[in-house]
Parts: sequence; structure tokens; C-alpha cells
Amino acid sequence: MIKKLRKKFIMIAAVSLFSVLAVVVAAINIINNYQLTQNENELLEVIGGSGGRMPDFSGRDDKAPPGGKESSYTDRKNMMRDHKFINEETSYQTRYFVVFYNTSGDITRIDTSHIAAVNGDQAKELAAEALDSGKENGRLGNYRFAFRYDGDEKMTIFLDCRQNNDTRQRFLLISIAISVASWVIVLVLVILFSGRAIRPVIAAHEKQKRFISDASHEIKTPLAIISANTEVLELTSEPNEWTESTKNQIKRLDGLVKDLMRLSRMDESQLRTEFTRFDLSETVSKTAVEFEAPAMTHGESFSLDIDEGIEITGDKDLIAQSVGIFCDNAVKYCDEGGSITVSLKPCHKGIRLAVTNDCRQPPEGDLSRLFDRFYRADEARARNGSGGYGIGLSIAKAAADAHKARIGCSAENGRITFSITFKDQ
Repeated sequence: MIKKLRKKFIMIAAVSLFSVLAVVVAAINIINNYQLTQNENELLEVIGGSGGRMPDFSGRDDKAPPGGKESSYTDRKNMMRDHKFINEETSYQTRYFVVFYNTSGDITRIDTSHIAAVNGDQAKELAAEALDSGKENGRLGNYRFAFRYDGDEKMTIFLDCRQNNDTRQRFLLISIAISVASWVIVLVLVILFSGRAIRPVIAAHEKQKRFISDASHEIKTPLAIISANTEVLELTSEPNEWTESTKNQIKRLDGLVKDLMRLSRMDESQLRTEFTRFDLSETVSKTAVEFEAPAMTHGESFSLDIDEGIEITGDKDLIAQSVGIFCDNAVKYCDEGGSITVSLKPCHKGIRLAVTNDCRQPPEGDLSRLFDRFYRADEARARNGSGGYGIGLSIAKAAADAHKARIGCSAENGRITFSITFKDQ
């Protein structure tokens, strides 16, 4: 159990850290992409607002190109103040080209003087693709485009975004690499220190095991004495209802002690399991048929629906014990005059062993809690003191876990079913 707890602790820590890092990486990349996109859009606005030309923010050249608007030194300073990322070098770093149209939609001129990767013909092709897209702005390969108007003249501005695209890609790869490295480092630390983190749980579990072991051994002695005294009383006087009741309680306590010891050994992984290939159909039949007489005594019908020739690899005694626990539970808690069915069938997930009995009032809430130790549902698991101590189903669950099988409980249509599904073998 401790190993499972440690693995679960490590798994939860790993999944939690991975989720947090994934959210952080996604968030910072979304913010980075948004910021770069905003910068690109602002550059397109600046170029469009200056008649298709990036102003010279250094102030060295106050002349406007043919057809362009003059931009005063004050206007350029205002632009730099409004756009924090723009500085004196922006006009020399920005690569772009512009295609101009007249009112008829014909190209009047093409300005590719601020880019080396595109010539006039390529600019026309890209402008045609931008028009065909039907969008006012968008992306075409490494270029972001936008349509702007300067009086009656229309222009398509293309901004070279290769540097920003490379920045996006590098930022994504670097953030993922750092996150993965951080995740691995923290995971290694969690694995190394997980033992220390669950040390209080280990200590409490060890004390619990020691208590169960010591208490079980201590209880055996008074039980043996009480049993011997009862037998002496029956020899000196005739057996009566009181001595019979005492013997029944001794038997129940002795069974409880054995179950506690068995469950403790399962937790300690000291239970010796001998996995062999055996006939599961025969084992289930032989174990279940022993409960036919007790069922008839309670006025219950008992039937077997077992396919023959089903074999698995496992511990024969553990599985037989689980069948006995299921059947005993069904006999004790079946509705009066109800029916009990033990079935063993192949299914799409493997092999399913199930014990079903009539139960008009099944336990409320999560039925998986029935496999918790010492859990007893008032309506379904108690019958005038004839019930167990709530650890039988826990033993069946431990046996299923030892076989890597899935144990379950379901209730529908007035019937309750306890089942174990073994994987295909």
C-alpha cells in the first residue's frame, strides 16, 4: 500500500506541475504573440497614415516621397510617444512594400524600395491574393497586409514579419524547453523526497500493522481459554443456548482475527501468491456450490451460470476465497425469498465473475465504499447481528488488486451485483 501511495503522490505532483507549466507556457506565448501582432498592426497604421511611407524618426530627412505626406518633426515625436516600441531606428529596421490603386481599381504604382525580398511582379501577385481574400487585413506567408485609403487613392501595405515569426517560434521553443527541463528537475526532486513527504503516513501505517498483529496474538489466548471453558461447561452440564451462543461468538471473533491478519499481510505484500494456470470454471463452481444449502435455509434460490473450460493464471486459493466472500455476502443480505446467481462469462474486457442477489433496498451513495475496511451500510450490511465486520469485501478487493483485476459493485432493477473482471490472458 505504501508503494502505491508513493506512486500516487508522485503522479499527482507530476500531473499538477505539468498542468501548471502548460498553462504558463500557453499564457506567455499568447501574450507574446498578441504583443507582436499589435506592434505589426501599429506599424501598418503608421505607414498607412503617412501615405505609404515609414517616417524617418531620426529627423534627418523631412522630405516626403512623391505622392506622400510630409511628416513634421513634432508629428514624428508624437508617434514615438504614442507607440512605445517605435524609436529612431524603426524606419531603418522595418521592411515593407506598398501597392497603390486608383479609383478604378487599377494599380498605379508599386513601391518596393524598402524591401529586397520582393520585386514588382511578386508584389502584384501578393496584392492580387490579398484582394481575393476579401479581408481588410490578414497574413500571406511571411507578410501581414492591410488596405488603407489616402483620399481617393487606395493602397495595400505589406509588412515583412519574418523577424517576428522567428521570434514567436524561438520564444515558443525556448519556453517549452525551459518548462520541460523544470518539470523533469522538479519531478526528480519529488521522487527523491517523496519518501520523506509520506514518512508520517508510513509511521502511522507501521503502528497500525503492529497493533493489528499484537492485538490478534493477544486475542487468540483468551479466545482459546473461553473456548476450552465452554467445552468444559458442556461436559459438566448439557449444552444449552448460552453455551451455543458463546461458541458462535468465539467462532466469529476467531474469523475476525484471521481476516485481520490476512489483510495485514496483504498490505505488507507478505502474502505469498502462487500464480499457476488453473481451471477457473471448476474453482468457481466448487466454491459456490457450498453456499447452496445455506441459501435454501434462508428461503433463497441459488443458481450457477458458469461457462466451462475458462482458464486463467492466478492464485487459485485467493480467487476461491473471493468467490466465497461474494457468495456469503449474497446469502446474508439477499431479500427473503429472493434469488442468487453466480456467473462466469467471457466479456469484451476479459473474463467476468459476478455474484448477483435480489436487493430491493441497495446501499445509498457510492457503492465502491462497500470495499472499504469496516464499512457497513445500515440497511444492506446489517441483519440482526448476523453480518460480518466489514472487511470481507476488503479482502476480495486486495485479492483482485493482486491479480490486477477490476472489482466493482452495481445495483439496478432491484438486484445488486459484485463482480471481478480479469484481463484477457
